[in-house]
Amino acid sequence: MKSQAGDPWYIHAALYLVIAILCVVLIKVAIIDPKDAVEQDKFWRTESRLRMNNIKAAQILWQKKFGNFTDNIDKLINFVKTDKFVDSVTNAFDSLTMKPANPFKPLSHGEFTPESLKLSPKSFQSYILQIDTSTSVDTTINRRGDIVKVDTVRVLGTKYFLEDPDGYGTVGDLFNDAKKNTSSWE
Repeated sequence: MKSQAGDPWYIHAALYLVIAILCVVLIKVAIIDPKDAVEQDKFWRTESRLRMNNIKAAQILWQKKFGNFTDNIDKLINFVKTDKFVDSVTNAFDSLTMKPANPFKPLSHGEFTPESLKLSPKSFQSYILQIDTSTSVDTTINRRGDIVKVDTVRVLGTKYFLEDPDGYGTVGDLFNDAKKNTSSWE
């Protein structure tokens, strides 16, 4: 039995089968895979921003206790895990709103873990955390014009800058007080 073009029927059937398989592969590559990639990227962005919000909350608690910010994430994690001040704040209850006063937000898996503050969820690289350093110099000169003394005051950590190594946002600014504790996505 031959088809109208004179070719055997199984050649046409094989061509139709190849076309159907190519259509399935095209749908998977063009529609399904990009959708999965977008969903995965959305998860990483959300998770990273939750972690950065928690680092911001830890920095605010650090500043309340010590009067400045820190650029050491390991010290910040240890502070969150072991300090009694942090424990009292996280276990406090806001009587005005009738809600817990815990500044730390639960992550995607449902709870906050201090170790999550160290690494970004996508590339597992450390978050970039920097503090400002300002130096002021005051020179005392006597009546004859001789320098009597030079006072140098160095202030660390009045502002901080936190950046995700994967590009999902920043918190704070080293040069602008108006952006202190401000997230780039808010």
